[in-house]
Amino acid sequence: MLIKFIEKIGETVIEILETLGRIVLFFLIGSVNIFVLPFQWGKIIDHTWFVGTKSIFVIALTGLFTGMVLGLQGYYSLVKFGSEAALGSAVALTLIRELGPVFTAIMITARAGSAMTAEIGVMRISEQIDALKTMHINPVRFMFTPRIVAAIISFPLLTALFDVIGILGGYISGSVMLGINRYVYMDTVIKSVELSDINGGFYKALVFSIVVTTICCYRGYYTHLYSGFGAKGVSLSTTNAVVQSCIFVLVFDYIITFFTV
Repeated sequence: MLIKFIEKIGETVIEILETLGRIVLFFLIGSVNIFVLPFQWGKIIDHTWFVGTKSIFVIALTGLFTGMVLGLQGYYSLVKFGSEAALGSAVALTLIRELGPVFTAIMITARAGSAMTAEIGVMRISEQIDALKTMHINPVRFMFTPRIVAAIISFPLLTALFDVIGILGGYISGSVMLGINRYVYMDTVIKSVELSDINGGFYKALVFSIVVTTICCYRGYYTHLYSGFGAKGVSLSTTNAVVQSCIFVLVFDYIITFFTV
């Protein structure tokens, strides 16, 4: 029993190391090919449209209601201490430092990341990736590289949009609905937010763009290794990609916050 238990642990460790190595190689190959000519401008624009432009509505809607909820909760918490004038500062810093990058990454994962995994997974089970290799086309460069460039462009911009609309949502809750002076609200926002806060949010957005795109494309590319062939395999890969991306977004959010605070 003890020997079997040790063997099981060893198999698990080896499997984890193989997976980590495969992910790192997948990311390095895709990243290096960003700088290889000819540049894939057409694919980059298409994926930027899909990841970025088509996510604007869901990001704006999520940001608006997140800001409104923060405005309500923040007001009823601060009013107990007579500090409701600081609501603008609380809403802005919470959004810019933490909730903006995290919620943006999670919503993009749900909308665009799942589609990435499903599309590449279908290409895998229908042997289109093998066909690319037969034609001497690097499948990682063809499928992953334009998507990671598009994500790096889109995530910070969508995060900025989320933050601005979230602050507007806090203004609606705090000033329009609860009666806080609008000039006081905006003044505390302007005075409390520093460039380091904005930069920190953008750094997180860049890291999340790499994490989400790598995990989603990797799970689709290696669907056959983890989930098998067929429609069920693609569905399992898509589910796992979304769950793992959201988990790692939160993990990296903590790590970045720990080292930058």
